[in-house]
Amino acid sequence: MANSTSWVSQGTSFYHALEVDLRRSLANGLTLRANYTYARNLDDGSAWNTSVSANTPAFVEYPNQPSIDWGPAATDIRNVAAINASYDLPFGKNHLFLADATPIVDKAISGWTLSGIATLESGFPFSAQLGYNPTGSGDSRNPVRPNVNPAFTGSLYTHGTTAQRVAQYFNPAAFSTPAYGTVGNLSRDSLTGPGYNDLDLSLSKTTQINERFRVQFRAEFFNILNHTNLLTPSETVFSAGPTQGTSANQTTAAVVSPTAGVITSAATTRQIQLGLKLLF
Repeated sequence: MANSTSWVSQGTSFYHALEVDLRRSLANGLTLRANYTYARNLDDGSAWNTSVSANTPAFVEYPNQPSIDWGPAATDIRNVAAINASYDLPFGKNHLFLADATPIVDKAISGWTLSGIATLESGFPFSAQLGYNPTGSGDSRNPVRPNVNPAFTGSLYTHGTTAQRVAQYFNPAAFSTPAYGTVGNLSRDSLTGPGYNDLDLSLSKTTQINERFRVQFRAEFFNILNHTNLLTPSETVFSAGPTQGTSANQTTAAVVSPTAGVITSAATTRQIQLGLKLLF
């Protein structure tokens, strides 16, 4: 009787959160709402491949011991806050200003609503990685992370202007290369990327033409302050260098990647959108 072994792909995850939601409707058409979430999301694998989650490794370091990949999930955004408000502007008939306007003027100045939403988020986690596999397993997907450099002192992250952070978001000297045949001891997703701050505004107006028709105008301004929100940096700290040793026992040296910590793109740009709708 032959014995057979079957392998089952399994994953473990953990999510806890504290949520606070405040709402208030005030007189004269002013509505306010603020919510905040403090969350902790952990797992031992967030992606099946690199297209699913670009900020976390798609494969575990050592398949026979997935526990060493336990850490923040790709979606572990620790702090998220949103504040939004809507205000019906007090112009026109039955309002504070220009209440005695003529019917034609009233149609032009009444029915305007100003709305805004401010979003503030801490950054996505990401993993420093190697551009080669030092284990000798033949796995070309390079799932191994570097070691923590115990001799490193100073700040891991670059503080300064946006240009300085874009050029090198984290210091590669904080890491070292694992010995040949081993994996790194740096925890998965132990680094945190740039935060996200955004303010969107909208101005809308609904005008009653007659009993059947209404016209709605809307102007939307996304990232109206044109704040620069950055994506996560290049995660590869060390690249494969020239081989060393004899032909019978060759190992690969490693060099600091020229793109380590470099941020190549932004998450948002300022956009303006106008719309006109006929309702009947």
